[in-house]
Amino acid sequence: MTTSPAAAPPTGVPLHPGSATVEFRSLRRAFGSTVALDGLDLTVHPGELLALLGPSGCGKTTALRILAGFETHDSGEVLVDGKDVTRTPAHKRDAGMVFQSYSLFPHLSALDNVSFGLKMRGVGKAERHKRAQELLELVGLPHRAAAYPHQMSGGQQQRIALARALALQPRVLLLDEPLSALDAKVRLNLREEIRRLQQELGITTLFVTHDQEEALSMADRVAVLRAGRLEQCATPSELYARPTTAFVAEFVGTMSRIPAQRSGEGVEVLGRRHEVDGTVPADGELEVLVRPENVGVVAGGDAVVTGASFLGAVTRLTVRLPDGTDIKADLPTDEAAKLPVGGNASLTLPDRPVLVDRRVGAGQ
Repeated sequence: MTTSPAAAPPTGVPLHPGSATVEFRSLRRAFGSTVALDGLDLTVHPGELLALLGPSGCGKTTALRILAGFETHDSGEVLVDGKDVTRTPAHKRDAGMVFQSYSLFPHLSALDNVSFGLKMRGVGKAERHKRAQELLELVGLPHRAAAYPHQMSGGQQQRIALARALALQPRVLLLDEPLSALDAKVRLNLREEIRRLQQELGITTLFVTHDQEEALSMADRVAVLRAGRLEQCATPSELYARPTTAFVAEFVGTMSRIPAQRSGEGVEVLGRRHEVDGTVPADGELEVLVRPENVGVVAGGDAVVTGASFLGAVTRLTVRLPDGTDIKADLPTDEAAKLPVGGNASLTLPDRPVLVDRRVGAGQ
């Protein structure tokens, strides 16, 4: 597991007055024989948006719910600004939470939904409505103040839920798959809106998602979880370009596996020797993991182009090696046009260290 320093908030963006440092220390949680969190160590810095990314059941939502106070942990610590909040009730943790299901009160207007928490805290009607109206302005829905949830689209309801979570000026904002129930266009727009609001407010934010594109486009750093453990935590660009494990490499973006052989401290792949980024497994058959944009394709050779997918400026070719291995390669569309499906081709890799893993299925 590796981590990288948090990216600083953008220049000129003020930190939310209550922005907090959040720490998970050796956090463990099991449900019967299922281990949801297995010694999670992670720090979220003030004003940072950190995405918790991983497949279903990896522990990301459990971590969020433990921080919110909705779940307990078996061992370890949860610290907010250095204070253990284990015994602090959920309603006193100063954390605003937005769920996948909007969880709005159906019998309340947008204005009253946003101001509900303020009402529970005894804030006068005039003041809470003033603050709620300001938040509706912030999320771009001042004209929907009188609307009820059933009169709003899914994207509008999620904006109202976000405004409600911000109404009490929480020190931490927790977002649990807030976009997964929305259609693609609305999801993209709201993704940009959430990031804008987070940067504008400078509030410490944890964002749970299983969507790699969502995590990479929104977060200052991304923490990839697998089976309750932290695989890697890094900036999006580092995570994509320098994954430290095969799991991270294949979970974040497209990867092809190419058979390789040991060659001293490195490996030989496609007829050339390469240094290794990391270590070479001591035993078993090997494969090199490579991204489509790092695969070169030229006409002629013993491989065959078996497919082509137009992606705009680039075309993704599928090239089959003599042993039956299919490799993805992204080429500028005008270059890919010179490599017709059914034609012979050769593959090349850039002259730099490669990520190596045991062959999938080897020894199984």
